Amino acid sequence: MKHFINLEDIPAKDLRKILIDAKKRKKARKKLNNLESDKGAPLRGKLLIQMFEKSSLRTRLSFYLAIKQLGGSTLTLRPDELHLSKGGESIEDTAKILSNFGNAFMFRTGNDFMLEEFGKYLSIPIINGLSPSSHPTQILSDVFTVEEIKKKAISKLSISWIGDSNNVLNSLIAASTKFSFKLKIGCPKNYQPDQKIINYIKKKRNKVSIFYDPKKAAEGADVIFSDKVISMNDKVNKRKKLNSFKKFTIDKKLMSFAKKDCIFLHCLPRGSEVNDEVFLSKQSKVWHQALNRVHVQKSILLYCFGKLR
Repeated sequence: MKHFINLEDIPAKDLRKILIDAKKRKKARKKLNNLESDKGAPLRGKLLIQMFEKSSLRTRLSFYLAIKQLGGSTLTLRPDELHLSKGGESIEDTAKILSNFGNAFMFRTGNDFMLEEFGKYLSIPIINGLSPSSHPTQILSDVFTVEEIKKKAISKLSISWIGDSNNVLNSLIAASTKFSFKLKIGCPKNYQPDQKIINYIKKKRNKVSIFYDPKKAAEGADVIFSDKVISMNDKVNKRKKLNSFKKFTIDKKLMSFAKKDCIFLHCLPRGSEVNDEVFLSKQSKVWHQALNRVHVQKSILLYCFGKLR
C-alpha cells in the first residue's frame, strides 16, 4: 500500500513507471467505451471512496471513470453529511471507518493538516485530489500530456508557467525536480512562490527561474502553463489581484515569444488570465489535457495498490 500525497515524496522512478503504464493503458482502450473495463479488470471488487471539501468537475469525473475502467466502483461522500464536520467525530475514528469499508480514499481538501492526519490513520491508500499546497494528480497527468504531444521526454523541453503562484505551480516545481526539466515562472513580484518553495528550489538546485516580466518567462518555451488567477476560496482583494496580473494575460502577442510549435495548457476552470484567441486556438490542448486525467489516475490507483504492470 502506498499513498499519493505529494510528488516530492514519490521516487522519480515510480512516477516514470506510472506514466509508462498510463501510456500502455490508453493505447489499449482505443476500441472500448467509457464504462467498459480494462482487460483483466485489475481492481475488480475494489471500492474507491471520494470526498470533496472543495468544488470539483475534472477530478471527480476522471477518478470515477478511472476506478470503473479498472473494474472497481466508487462512492462519493459530502463532508457536510458526515459526523466529522457535524458531530465532532475525530479524523482518527473517521479514518478507521473508511479503512474498514473502502479500499482507497481520494480526498480534495482545503486543509493540508487534515490530509496529513488522514494519511497517518488510514490503513488504505490516500490520494491527494487537491490541497492548498499541491495538486499532484493534475501535474503528473500534465507531464504525460506534454510528452504525448511533443513526442519526447519533458527533460528535453523548456516549460513556462505564467500566472499565480499556487498549489498547481508548487506541484509543477516538484515535477521539475523529479523529471529534470527547465522551468521558467512568470508572475508579479508580490505573487511569487512563498519562501518555503523558494527554499525547496535552492535546496534541490533545479532549473527553476522566476521572472517579473512575462515576455522573459515565455521566451523559447515549448509549453506554457497557466491557471486561474483567482483560485477557489482565494481570500484576497480580487480587484487588486486581477489588476496586478493584467500584464501577464496570455494572448497571441505573448505566445509569439515562445517557440512556434509551443502548446498552451491550463488545468481549468479558466478566468481572465488567457484570452479566447489563445484558449480556443490550435496551440491550446486543454481538452486533451483534461481527458488524460483518466488514464494517469488509473495508473496512480494501481501504483497505490502495488499493481503496476
